[in-house]
Amino acid sequence: MAKNQKNDFFENVYDVVRLIPSGRATSYGAIAAYLGAKRGARMVGWAMAYSYTREGIHAHRVVNKAGVLSAKLLFETPTTMQERLEQEGVVIKDDTIQNWNEVFWDPETNLT
Repeated sequence: MAKNQKNDFFENVYDVVRLIPSGRATSYGAIAAYLGAKRGARMVGWAMAYSYTREGIHAHRVVNKAGVLSAKLLFETPTTMQERLEQEGVVIKDDTIQNWNEVFWDPETNLT
């Protein structure tokens, strides 16, 4: 993938992440599928790895497909991701969103 295509994809990822409502979360794979890259969850993860310090991107709302806070170590502290989600009313236990089916926000359903 050419450099500008990667940058465009990353910006598209960030545009989706900005739309995730407070108190909801989505997965890397759901974002990839919405962007037409069904097998691109890892690439969404790469995009997110560059976003944790960017203003206005709610990276704490993107987790793995099982609702696990898989990127928690990329935040300022290992508990920042959980703290931010809990401030929005999301229940976390053992690094996993407890009511994942209710919290899950699917961009394909919500943005089409």
